[in-house]
Amino acid sequence: MSDAQGPAGAERRIVQRGLWFDELETGVVYDHRPGRTMTEADNVLFTTLTMNTQPLHLDRAWSETTEFGEPLVNSMHTLSTLIGLSVSQLTLGTIVANLGFSEVAFPAPVRHGDTIYAETRVVEARASRSRPGQGIATFEHLARNQHGEVVAKAVRQVLMRANPETAAEQASEAGA
Repeated sequence: MSDAQGPAGAERRIVQRGLWFDELETGVVYDHRPGRTMTEADNVLFTTLTMNTQPLHLDRAWSETTEFGEPLVNSMHTLSTLIGLSVSQLTLGTIVANLGFSEVAFPAPVRHGDTIYAETRVVEARASRSRPGQGIATFEHLARNQHGEVVAKAVRQVLMRANPETAAEQASEAGA
């Protein structure tokens, strides 16, 4: 039997997922790749889907008269993309719920054609007192453009599942 075969010749499969709560390491920074280039089409679509009629995102002629001299990417699109870039590495299939955001800031604008790269620091992780087999994690997310300049920051709390095997072991040890 080769390493690629499971029991009785079954093919071994690995399904991509985020980290279980108990796999998070406080203080560690996770770099999320690839980055995401923010296009004009993305910005216009996001802006119109969310009914944000701010001309700074939709009206090139008007935007050219501002201090920026061009349209800017909607900051809510930037925030959504920042969080989205972290999903496959951290919370894909392991998150129960977003609990809230705090300290959201946009220290520099994002322009059409900028590529943003995300990173996440695990600030805190604690077992849930009311939900066995789950935990609350606090993430500090940062987005940097292609020049390394921070363009978005957010602190987010999430409720996550613990590894079901680990949770079952802990429950049986607690009952013993």
